[in-house]
Amino acid sequence: MAEKKHALLLFSKPPVPGMVKTRLVASGPFSDEQAAEFFKRSLFDVSELCMQVLLELQAENDALVESDPKATKITYDFFVSTTPAENVEVMKATYDEIGPWPMEIHYITDKGATFDDHFDDAFAQIFALGYESIVSVGGDIPTMPRSHVSQAFGWLDYYQALGTPGFVQAPCQECGTSLVGFSYNTPIDHQGVYYNTGGRPALDGYVEKLQDKNIPSAFLSPVSDVDEMTDLAHTVSCIRAIAEAAKAQPGIYVPQRVLDWVDFIGLRITTPPNDNHDPRQYIDE
Repeated sequence: MAEKKHALLLFSKPPVPGMVKTRLVASGPFSDEQAAEFFKRSLFDVSELCMQVLLELQAENDALVESDPKATKITYDFFVSTTPAENVEVMKATYDEIGPWPMEIHYITDKGATFDDHFDDAFAQIFALGYESIVSVGGDIPTMPRSHVSQAFGWLDYYQALGTPGFVQAPCQECGTSLVGFSYNTPIDHQGVYYNTGGRPALDGYVEKLQDKNIPSAFLSPVSDVDEMTDLAHTVSCIRAIAEAAKAQPGIYVPQRVLDWVDFIGLRITTPPNDNHDPRQYIDE
């Protein structure tokens, strides 16, 4: 029986006040402690969502292997990468606050001089452990759809089956990325994508690499991360809509920890009054 391993990588700093979501403090009324609390709850919601998907994918593959002994056995694992090394214990303690989690969490430390170096190092460490493909998400994207995670692994499996190792990404709202994934033999890295002094967006950086190496790719719909207060406002409105939809839409994930915190602090989203009327006189008359 053929076997392979896939990894979900959550690439993140620990939710320490003054270290994370500092732009929420600079652009809004939050304290360092409040910004860190938001990020911790988002981190937990994203982690739970990803674990749910991995467990479902694992169960589907287990059932397939049981029915067809010739099918490839796939193992799905969950990784958290942070830096520096002493922050691993901080991250472990953070997750243990509400443990136990439904899956084992594998912790690693990423190193490098730039964000791109750190991202490459995290991928390299996991690939060195024998994993075929990695899908990475950030901890500040609580509205990440469950389907994005499952589809990302599906596309990477599809391209591997074709013999053309591929790439998958979902943008965020500012020309960056909310999800990135590729296989051990995909001829791509993160160099020059995020640490780019020429003003090229990260999304365009990946596209240039894909075109240069003729790498097949999959595009998933944009998902907003949260850096500024305007991002948070959009995300909170989306979360409220998700919670309402969950009453009738099976399978949708509600980032409840973030929503509970938003309600606890009494955060309400407002917009400037809109007194512009539609100029189509035949409708307005």
